[in-house]
Amino acid sequence: MRLTKQLDSTHWGTDLIPRPSSPEEDVSTVLRGAAQLLADADVANPDPDSAALLAHAWGIDASDLARRRLLGDGVPAEVTEVFAQLIDRRRQRVPLQHIIGVAAFRHLELQVGPGVFVPRPETELLVTEVLEELDRQESGYEPFVIDLCSGSGAITLSLATEHPQLRIIGVERETEALNWSLKNLASVSLGDSSVELISGDATMFADDRPDLWGSADVVVTNPPYVPDEAVPRDAEVREHDPAAALYGGSTGLEIPGLIVKQAEKLLRPGGFFIMEHSEEQGPGACELIMSTASLRRAATYPDYTGRDRYTVAHRVSGVDL
Repeated sequence: MRLTKQLDSTHWGTDLIPRPSSPEEDVSTVLRGAAQLLADADVANPDPDSAALLAHAWGIDASDLARRRLLGDGVPAEVTEVFAQLIDRRRQRVPLQHIIGVAAFRHLELQVGPGVFVPRPETELLVTEVLEELDRQESGYEPFVIDLCSGSGAITLSLATEHPQLRIIGVERETEALNWSLKNLASVSLGDSSVELISGDATMFADDRPDLWGSADVVVTNPPYVPDEAVPRDAEVREHDPAAALYGGSTGLEIPGLIVKQAEKLLRPGGFFIMEHSEEQGPGACELIMSTASLRRAATYPDYTGRDRYTVAHRVSGVDL
């Protein structure tokens, strides 16, 4: 199937892609036409998305695709046909990660799809902060971390695979998301770390598990924090990320506020708390933390773009909960 034919009722690049003299379009030609179609559909990153989808359709990696592009290789007709179908789905704003089945997060490739929040690059910073904090603590024993709202397992599994030895519990309420994280757990090598992924509500997890009170060296969370009325503009988020992973209440901080209280109970004195939030919510997050009996030293830090993205705190000693 040539890219100059129609795909369903949509013209697949008829006016966008020059006809080559060979029966197969070369890689660059195919990618240019596909990227233009994605751009016309207001897809945010048309060039890298086109490349990722062509590599996926071809069953090759990005470096192999780049080599074939440099050499001017033609794209086989059967690959072009599959690629056209993938591009059509992306034009309909199905997330790239749902189409190719994986999302990159730090050094991991996580399986994702309907029912689980696609992990974002800015969340990688939470993992960095936790690892640095564990180095500072230098406790001499296996550190214990709790990840509330663990979703796909991105934070949980990154910490478990990047730290030489820790124990971590990932807590997720939504069944579909938990199932995705269990798939991801089965595909990684943990080394000397241990991971437990369990079904639980982050807003009352400590209340349900008094045996864990005062035991965690770190509690980390990327909770739902979008205000209920602030419907995301991007169709990929609005139509495909689960609502339970997005909306945090009327201001967006109601659910995070409940999680802060649970984290306070779970942390040992001197323990570290870190929570992701939107760029406008830093002051509100600090206020929630400082309103607790024992969480102090609240500070907000930016993401890669310079926007406030997460707030940290420590639990002080000598306070009874």
